[in-house]
Amino acid sequence: MTSEMIRNPRTDHLLTPENSALLVIDYQPAQIASIRSMPREELIFNIVGTTKAALNYNLPVIHSTANVGTGLNKPPIQELQDIIGDLPTYDRTTVNAWEDVEFKQAVRALGRPKLIMTALWTEVCLVFPALDALQEGYEVYVPVDAVGGTSVAAHEAALRRIEQAGGKLISRVGLYCELQRDWTREETIPGFMDVFKTYGGSLHENPVESGAH
Repeated sequence: MTSEMIRNPRTDHLLTPENSALLVIDYQPAQIASIRSMPREELIFNIVGTTKAALNYNLPVIHSTANVGTGLNKPPIQELQDIIGDLPTYDRTTVNAWEDVEFKQAVRALGRPKLIMTALWTEVCLVFPALDALQEGYEVYVPVDAVGGTSVAAHEAALRRIEQAGGKLISRVGLYCELQRDWTREETIPGFMDVFKTYGGSLHENPVESGAH
């Protein structure tokens, strides 16, 4: 069993730790409470796992909130604050994060062509910046099970709109494996396993041993 040499991680057509960044937008209590496209506990588990994976592979994370500074909204859920609370948070009044100057400057400064975008709600605070980023030439990837909408129909319609504009729909576990790529990269395997813990109990089987590809 011989793995190929690692492809150029900056020009690889797949997601790599060197060519991508994670955007986390508006995972705040009011937004979480209004989600109807999946169980809230599952959504929280999935966005926490997605964010942990980004940190495990050293992806830059750009975090944005809406209306905390104005007092109209509360800070992000504690589960996210526990893992990215030390990062800058770009609080804004715009519905569309891409129309916030500091947020957009932070994204552009990364120089990463592939943006993994997560937000609540799918039909508003995800779709608007996703469409703008695509218009500017970025590749946009959406982990569909780490985002949510106010209804199943609204969530799915927004995902279709993003896909029709050229965005790529992925799953959180697909994202983890795309970043890992080879099980001989042992330094990131403990962090890979960690993203499966807590929701519904811990993962009992090692995906490396149970046949994950």
